Amino acid sequence: MTASLKLLLKQYFGYDSFRPLQREIMEQTLAGRDVLAILPTGAGKSLCFQLPALARDGLTLVVSPLIALMKDQVDSLTANGVSATLLNSSIQGAEAQRRRAALAQGQYKLLYAAPERVMTDGFIQDLQRWNVTRIAVDEAHCISEWGHDFRPEYRQLAQLREYLPDVPFLALTATATAQVRGDIAQQLRLNQPDVFLASFNRPNLGYSILPKDKPTRQVFEFIRERPNESGIVYVQSRKSAENLAAALAAEGIKAVAYHAGLQPEQRVANQDAFIHDAARVVCATIAFGMGIDKPDVRFVIHADLPKNLEGYYQETGRAGRDGLPAECVLLYSRGDLVRNLKFLDEASDPKAAGIAARQMRQMADFAEGSECRRAALLDYFGEQWPGDNCGGCDVCLQPHETWDATTQVQKLLSCVFRIKQKGGFSTGLNHAVEVLAGANTEKIRNWGHDQLSTYGIGKETPREQWMSLGRQLIRLGYLNASPDIYQTLSLSVMGRDALAQRSPIFLSRAPHQIAVGSSSAKVSRAGNMACDEGLFAELRDLRKTLADARGVPPYVVFGDVSLRQMARRYPVTEAAFLAIPGVGSQKHADFGPAFVQAISSWLVDHEPLPFPHDEVPVKPAPKMKSEGALNSSVLETLRLFHSGKNPQEIASLRALSPSTVAQHFANAIVSGDLKAEPRDFYSCEAEQLIDQAAVEHGYDRLAPLYEALGGRIPYDQLHFYRAFRQRARLSSQPTSAPPGGQNT
Repeated sequence: MTASLKLLLKQYFGYDSFRPLQREIMEQTLAGRDVLAILPTGAGKSLCFQLPALARDGLTLVVSPLIALMKDQVDSLTANGVSATLLNSSIQGAEAQRRRAALAQGQYKLLYAAPERVMTDGFIQDLQRWNVTRIAVDEAHCISEWGHDFRPEYRQLAQLREYLPDVPFLALTATATAQVRGDIAQQLRLNQPDVFLASFNRPNLGYSILPKDKPTRQVFEFIRERPNESGIVYVQSRKSAENLAAALAAEGIKAVAYHAGLQPEQRVANQDAFIHDAARVVCATIAFGMGIDKPDVRFVIHADLPKNLEGYYQETGRAGRDGLPAECVLLYSRGDLVRNLKFLDEASDPKAAGIAARQMRQMADFAEGSECRRAALLDYFGEQWPGDNCGGCDVCLQPHETWDATTQVQKLLSCVFRIKQKGGFSTGLNHAVEVLAGANTEKIRNWGHDQLSTYGIGKETPREQWMSLGRQLIRLGYLNASPDIYQTLSLSVMGRDALAQRSPIFLSRAPHQIAVGSSSAKVSRAGNMACDEGLFAELRDLRKTLADARGVPPYVVFGDVSLRQMARRYPVTEAAFLAIPGVGSQKHADFGPAFVQAISSWLVDHEPLPFPHDEVPVKPAPKMKSEGALNSSVLETLRLFHSGKNPQEIASLRALSPSTVAQHFANAIVSGDLKAEPRDFYSCEAEQLIDQAAVEHGYDRLAPLYEALGGRIPYDQLHFYRAFRQRARLSSQPTSAPPGGQNT
């Protein structure tokens, strides 16, 4: 089966190998099993049902929520020589009848349709006659009320089980919590489905967070430096989308706006302009994105603070779907959070507003944090990043420095304590900073806070730096903030101990950013696949000409990966051109002669540049620290541990999250640098529970294990469990292979 799939992959799609989990998903769905697949954007979800459709007789029904997505995929399949069609409200009259007749005659391998169309009586009867052998439900999270894009019509799809009882289901989505995954399986009545959960990491994406300062100018300067790249700029309001698009257009950048308030025909026109490269930037609210299959989005900018981390992940995930490097930039201002929280304070549903407020503060903590952006983002989805430096975010590219913050922390904690002691009530961080700065405000005078011993003792430090310090102390647990919009402060137990014991406290800060808000931060510029840029530009122009003639987006002809490989390898023979990734037999027949001619003409006047025949240069995931020496950060954690500090104290002293410190210990356990036993970290009862869950779920990835245990065992204990298992596995392996290269 695998050999057959690989041949079809090369013949129709032009690739020699599968992406992670694709082959396993295809094999299970071809075996007639129900499958639930959670793969991140850019991981190749569509191929998981497109290729099996070619490997078996019959029709694959693809349920998709958006007309634009259906048309995009059908255009791409047709260009690859795959017989596919769609039926939706855009197809009427004689054309709809022609397609139905062709379906009845078995002329198509894939049929795309919206859920509301699928569930009509006449359509179900047609499906029973059309030899449907597989049903793929794309964007399957839409079926769950717990999902971020619930669509009630998806709930009706389970009725297909009654009309097509022997047809297996394949449900796919880019992101889904454990609760949503369970809901998908239940609502679709999946029969003991095989569940595939890929890593949420997008290794080709670079993440940067910059202080927000004149955002229109910042966005313009960023885009101006990338004259041939397309991207999305997300803003919070419709007015902002239109104003920013107009400002960019006035500067000569082809930009369009997209939001729910536009007339439908205008939304479609603007979306098409972006997809067909007539506009290279779209300024949009979150209404834009789902169903956009454009693979060559090279940047996503958030000019306003996203409402939650899941939305941020979804939106940044629209960059770099082709696997080439792309950049994700967030312009952050604390004012965005305050403004959003004020809106929530006026909401009619206090419970929903409370949940939204917590999610927003979580998003702000991410933006203000000093940890690796990739590690923090994956941690939100229950996945642990195994290294200490991802090499692809602003924090890792410009590591934060550690500084002795003991005096400043003592001043701030003492001020919070004195304010509460003076009047018996707490205030927010802003007021405490005003007291430290010696401000002469009406509140300070009325409440007598100008008489406090802490009044004015911090006037030599910029107020924004005090604010940043206060937010960091809240995140680290020295200060408690009330859950309401006012976030009044009080000392935690840890804060009281720090104040009483005057223990040294070391925090971290960006080296370029003594005061938060500095605009000198640099954006991480992701690398790219080196190629002959002059030839690449020629091939881009040719691609656009051919695509316009066919009325399809340029990437339907060839993606950027294929063009860059052409501009590295200079293929001028049939064999060489067919060896380019993304060149299948149909595309070679349709476009090969034109591209080979263009390359040959280029070589008449230009010398070929030397490039190795490698693939997309994406930075690999770091190896576990057991495979090499421990780095300085882990060694510092061990030094503090051996000096008598416990993990919580180490996390506080080093301004690290508990999960990062746990990973340090785990690395040291595996490497043998930390002589410890399981009972030092978790009980015998906990080990038995984990053992039972690991039989089914393994222990290499912790998120499935954590979910199988219902959250009863904390992540840090799972880290330690995995470390001890890995140490045992390594110690049982022979130090050298016997003759013949085979382990016995």
